[in-house]
Amino acid sequence: MNYISHNPTVKKTPSMAVTSRCHRLRGRQILMEAECGRIMSSRSDSGSGEDSLDRLLPPAGAPRRKSTTSLSKTEPPLLRTGSRTIYTAGRPPWYDEHGAQSKEAFVIGLCGGSASGKTTVANKIIEALDVPWVVLLSMDSFYKVLSSEEQALAASNDYNFDHPGAFDFELLVATLRKLKQGKSVKIPVYDFTTHGRQKDWKNVYGASVIIFEGIMSFADKELLQLLDMKIFVDTDSDIRLVRRLRRDITERGRDIEGVIKQYNKFVKPAFEQYIEPTMRLADIVVPRGGGNMVAIDLIVQHVHSQLEERELSVRALLASAQQNQPLPQTLSVLESTPQVKGLHTIIRNKETSRDEFIFYSKRLMRLLIEHALTFLPSQPCVVQTPQGQEYDGRSYNGKGITGVSVLRAGETMEPALRAVCKDVRIGKILIQTNLDSGEPELHYLRLPKDISEDHVILMDSTVSTGAAAMMAVRVLLDHEVQEEKIALVSLLMAELGVHSVAYAFPKVKIITTAVDKSLDDLLHVIPGIGDFGDRYFGTDGSDSWSDEDEEQPSY
Repeated sequence: MNYISHNPTVKKTPSMAVTSRCHRLRGRQILMEAECGRIMSSRSDSGSGEDSLDRLLPPAGAPRRKSTTSLSKTEPPLLRTGSRTIYTAGRPPWYDEHGAQSKEAFVIGLCGGSASGKTTVANKIIEALDVPWVVLLSMDSFYKVLSSEEQALAASNDYNFDHPGAFDFELLVATLRKLKQGKSVKIPVYDFTTHGRQKDWKNVYGASVIIFEGIMSFADKELLQLLDMKIFVDTDSDIRLVRRLRRDITERGRDIEGVIKQYNKFVKPAFEQYIEPTMRLADIVVPRGGGNMVAIDLIVQHVHSQLEERELSVRALLASAQQNQPLPQTLSVLESTPQVKGLHTIIRNKETSRDEFIFYSKRLMRLLIEHALTFLPSQPCVVQTPQGQEYDGRSYNGKGITGVSVLRAGETMEPALRAVCKDVRIGKILIQTNLDSGEPELHYLRLPKDISEDHVILMDSTVSTGAAAMMAVRVLLDHEVQEEKIALVSLLMAELGVHSVAYAFPKVKIITTAVDKSLDDLLHVIPGIGDFGDRYFGTDGSDSWSDEDEEQPSY
């Protein structure tokens, strides 16, 4: 591992001199031992010693928080409804019309000494950016798992957590690289009281902007290559000490003597050897931390300009594409029997009432799902009948089956899947069209754990241009679902949508009950079925029929 450490022969550049912080000169004149002694001194006549200690210690009688983790940090404000977290603004496409990732997340690296205000600066940037899908990644999550001997040293404040060797850089670099590439990642949760990782890791996905903060953010050369912007948060050493005392005592259950011992033995020397020298690598140095709004505004302006340059127009590319090829071999259309034709006649008829629309749609969904299951892998098997005879049959040859519905209309297909596939797991993806840009945007997703090992039935009621379907498939691929294990199942598709999905993802199986020829100027399928969701849920205002027994999904 290539660590960047202090080299006394390095000559400071003029830019370094400008950012060397005149406001820190006063702190340089105060010895750290004197500062620690002042904090621990007994009450003086003026009461200054008492005031200093009162700011660091919890109020009398207040319980100490015995556990704090690497994820106990402020998150961006989101709309939370029950167990769902919905982004009030969606994530625009991060891939091109070929389905391949065409832009990476913009990564901001925040470095600085312990308790310098890195998290505060990060949250100020998030607040000022006002864009969705921002991920705050803390280096604290990537401390190495300690051995029993190291655990004993940590308990006595004799383990150096401020050395580059304390961090799992291999896991950190791999995680940040995958997250930048738009993949789903699992983040370890580090507990500062037990000095170990918790059993359950946190799943993180869908970053347009990644803010990565930590004391050693610039200490690894491979890590530096992943950062698009490097920011050093520069705060006076006295202020950092006071903040660290307050944090470790009130939040991490440490005693003041142990905190000061650790600071003098490890924190201060590590800052001088490993952290402060990396300031020269920063694109921007932010004095005074989160209070420096001028610097934060400049950072936000630059990030906005970078995001604007990376905007895509996937739906327009799909809609303007010439699709003159024959329908792909990956497409399977349910045989148009008199029954199927009759069901289509009923649900396509604009005069059909809502209760009949729901009833016959459910019949067609059941036939479609049964048809889709025939494409799952199977293997020969022999069973014994009750008469004691052998029967040569077949059985499912896979680990599991997961259904993923594209909200809201795709959710109507879940009962049909549950009815024919026992113990199927269900995931949900909410994709909506941005009325200004016309592009699909990802607002919400909830996928089962270990979905990468399953065969996935992706359900949407209708597919027109294929833009939303492509986004849903891209989400599954980002969660390491194999392309050949994905089946897109839809009641009705336009030829353009079929070609778009098949061209981008040639291994995805496409299964539908009918394919219509064209789209109108509003990109509606022609002759089509109307707005399936509005007709099914009764939100088009054309029918006041309601049924108290009809289960309505919540959003």
